[in-house]
Amino acid sequence: MYLAELLAALPALRSLCGSADMSGLVISGGRVVDPASGMDAIGDVAVLDGKIAAVGSGLGSAERVIDATGLIVAPGFIDLHAHGQSIPADRMQAFDGVTTTLDLEAGVLPVASWYRRQADKGRVLNYGAAVNWAFARIGAMTGSNAESSLEAFGNAMRDRRWIDNVASDAEVAGILERLANGLNEGGIGIGILNAYAPGAGVQELTAVCQLAAAHDVATFTHIAYMSRIDPESAAEAYIRLIGYAGATGAHMHICHFNSSSKTDVERCAALVAKAQAQGLPITVEAYPYGTGSTVLAAAFFSDPEFEARNGTGYDSVQRVTDGRRFRDRNELLEAQAEEPSTLVLWHILDTENNPHHRDLLDMSVLYPGAAIASDAMPWTLSDGSVYTGDAWPLPEDATSHPRSAGCFTRFIREWVRERKAVSLLEGVRKCALIPAEILSRSTPAMRAKGRLQAGADADIVVFDFETLTDRATFSAMNRPSEGVRHLVVSGQPLISDGVLDVAARPGRPVRRPVVET
Repeated sequence: MYLAELLAALPALRSLCGSADMSGLVISGGRVVDPASGMDAIGDVAVLDGKIAAVGSGLGSAERVIDATGLIVAPGFIDLHAHGQSIPADRMQAFDGVTTTLDLEAGVLPVASWYRRQADKGRVLNYGAAVNWAFARIGAMTGSNAESSLEAFGNAMRDRRWIDNVASDAEVAGILERLANGLNEGGIGIGILNAYAPGAGVQELTAVCQLAAAHDVATFTHIAYMSRIDPESAAEAYIRLIGYAGATGAHMHICHFNSSSKTDVERCAALVAKAQAQGLPITVEAYPYGTGSTVLAAAFFSDPEFEARNGTGYDSVQRVTDGRRFRDRNELLEAQAEEPSTLVLWHILDTENNPHHRDLLDMSVLYPGAAIASDAMPWTLSDGSVYTGDAWPLPEDATSHPRSAGCFTRFIREWVRERKAVSLLEGVRKCALIPAEILSRSTPAMRAKGRLQAGADADIVVFDFETLTDRATFSAMNRPSEGVRHLVVSGQPLISDGVLDVAARPGRPVRRPVVET
């Protein structure tokens, strides 16, 4: 159907729907890349009232036309693993081609109030979150019911009961009750930060996975251990996770496959591949960097055998705000006590100078069926505070991991355009369709994302394939990516001719149906 015919029907549709803001948009003459249908051809995409109305050729004119000649038109990228969840974080990710940003590895708690706050302040990108297991544990085991945040997480690490202890039966019941409440409030699965509470027992985690299976949702897991040697190695953690999937039927999603596996990627990938071949519900994600990021208070940094178990010295840990690398264990422990919520970089794989490390990163990023996900961190200022303001560009002293600005553009630039490790169609699939499919069973809203088809949500990225690139570096982190010429979120243009509409708040919640209890 031509868009003109759809527009002609607007008066009747408005009468039926009571809508007064329906309008048309045509993205014309671009190379349309849709991994869901396999389309990779010159064509048009017509948008009407936040949905894709048609994909084809000669769709005519509309109230607004974007000339995409010479550009790629693709479904907007979907980030399963983004901790920023704020207007400045959204804006940086918009220039990375992202239209939907979800915090699933950590998640939030309570869930309902978090979604309410996002709606009240308005969001730039589509947003959503899982239920936060770590904060359920903090509440049940320490009595602290602080709402989840980076600062609250760091402060909670001063009381190590929830980190080190096996939960009692009563505490497990409290954990499960908090998680169930979050799922009933629409949380997208359960985020399990197991590495931050390695003392959690198998019985507790089995019960958590059984809860996820009963609600037909996925778990999003930061594996318990990341060492290259036994005991408590990354391989052991993967075996546990595989066991949870087999014993409970829960969908286990592995977060940041690269930084979790470190230099043991090859062994861990073989374990996961065998489990998947046997039909177990396991999915993975990775980001295209050899350097990770987390809070300074993370339990694995205080391991007395840190250097031997990880193959890195304390100087591999670098404070984000001032770039300082730690000299030794004593300095790091002192900083943990004084500033537990401070963000740090952890330089794990030397992909610039070590060919084997580059191969290991490739195994993660190119793992068959793996999603690209950024693990984007919040933006912090030089005083250590998290920046949630409205300035654009971001303040000069705003810092984060470069993946918070350039994950998807880096992947497309390096692995698709420069190295031709995968085709453009497959590259877009890893950035858009695969993330949507990982969530499609549990979250109905995701079934209309990650594709360019009639009836799908109008979340669309239009980019220049030849110039698309990440610009953020470890010495200049807050540089937006280049090459995204247009970005449409929920049918509304957010970036036009490379310029951000700073007043736009087109983001919509991605949330499972709320269950009244």
